[in-house]
This record gives sequence, structure tokens and C-alpha cells, in this order.
Amino acid sequence: MLCRRQEQAHALAEHGLRITGKADFTATVAATADPAELPDVDLAIVATKATELDAAAARLAGLLPGAALMPVQNGLGAEEIVRRHGRWPLLSAVTFMSGTKRSDTEVEYVLDTETWLGPYGDTPGELAEETARLLVSSGLKARAFVDLRPAQWSKLIFNATVNGVAALTGLPHDGHFAAGELGALVHALVDEGKSVAVAAGIRLHDDPWEMNVLATRRGSAHYPSMLEDVTARRPTEVELINGALAREAGRLGVPVPLHETVYTLVKAKEAAYS
Repeated sequence: MLCRRQEQAHALAEHGLRITGKADFTATVAATADPAELPDVDLAIVATKATELDAAAARLAGLLPGAALMPVQNGLGAEEIVRRHGRWPLLSAVTFMSGTKRSDTEVEYVLDTETWLGPYGDTPGELAEETARLLVSSGLKARAFVDLRPAQWSKLIFNATVNGVAALTGLPHDGHFAAGELGALVHALVDEGKSVAVAAGIRLHDDPWEMNVLATRRGSAHYPSMLEDVTARRPTEVELINGALAREAGRLGVPVPLHETVYTLVKAKEAAYS
């Protein structure tokens, strides 16, 4: 594991990584905060917040010559950010897994759902299939796609809607998102997102509204990452999620006033931290 902070690397090396929740074990890991200490690997999973992706990829520049890199972030544009720092073969990926960090050495595994991945650019599809098999063999859930964009856009529209609304209302993702006046607003946001996908020539893998409804019925409220960020007064991933959707809509000439409003209000909420 490559950590941002040396104290976390030391703690992980000494105590291991404790997993609770959907699983219960402690993993022995090799951890460092120095990119130069990374061994040669076949695959590097870059699983930072979207706000930290550029800095993380910059630390890997000139390293891992034999590796493929798989950024796993919400939104659009992660692959382009990584590509600025090296010519590694890239896999695109989005995940529905989630966890809550309890300490530098403990994570509560909350949602044991799939990671979707596929080749990016001229990366061979076989590498995506091999990576998915590897994740599944480890006990996780994963699915490889020949073209990830339909699945990626389904997640984008779902995320831009649910994360933005949660950040602004303070509500966890629960039944309010699929009923009443708030449910109607969520539906309208999803419809705007769908109109952008149509203009982009994307045939969605899953209906984001149905994804929303099913998620609200899972029995326990989920705290979207953007809600956690604004609660902790941290920068959010709004640029790669809501911002990316609004910019793509502008490029295609599709009006998305609701998404533009959500984006502007989340940015204003960030500005209010100071």
C-alpha cells in the first residue's frame, strides 16, 4: 500500500489492516509513504478521493513501468488525470463498494457490492477480464465490461443526483429520495442526466432512477460520500461528478438547470467552510 502519510504507513506495517462489518479479519500489509519503495507490480489500484487523484498519480510518475493502473473514482475524467503523469495501460473502474474509516488501521466494510471495470483506450479487454476474476477470487464482487461507459454513466447520473442532494439536505440516502416532493426532484435530476447520456450516444447499462429506488429499500440508510465530506467540512468530489455532468451537458448543448443549480450550491457550501 502507498500511503500519503508516513505515520499511517508505519501503523499499517505494525498492526495490519483491520476489516469489520461485512467481513471480519486483519490483513498483513506492506505499506510505505515513499513511492520509490514500491516493488514491481502487475496492477496498481489507485483508490483515492477524486480530489486527491492528481497528486497521487503525480507521485507515481516514472515508476511502475510494468504495471497497469486502475483508477477507481466517482464521476468522469479520472483516466485523463492519470494519463497526464504516465503511459501506463489503464483500466476504467467505478465501484459500489463502500466503507467507513474508523482509524488509520481499521475500516468498516459497509456495502459489499460490485466494482465495474473495463479497458481504457488501447488497453486489451483481456486485462479487464483477468482483473475482474482476480477481485472475485479474493471474495469481492466485480464485473468486466467490453465498454464501461454505459455502466460508468449510469453510476455518474446516480451519483450526481444522490450525492448532491444528500450534501445539500443533510439527509442520508433513504426513502425520502424516492417519494414525495424530494423524490420528484430526484426523478427530475435523473431525467436531466439521462438526456445528456442520450446526446452523448450512451445507452445506459442501468436506469439510475431504479438504482436509486432499490438502494433506498436496502433496509438501512447509507451516508453518501459527499454528505460525509460536507459534514466534515472537507473538499467534495463535486467537480468530477456534478461538474463533469454539467460540463458535458454544456458541450452537447443540453440544458440541465437542476444539475447546474446543485453544482453551484455544493460549491457555495464548500466556500462557506471558511
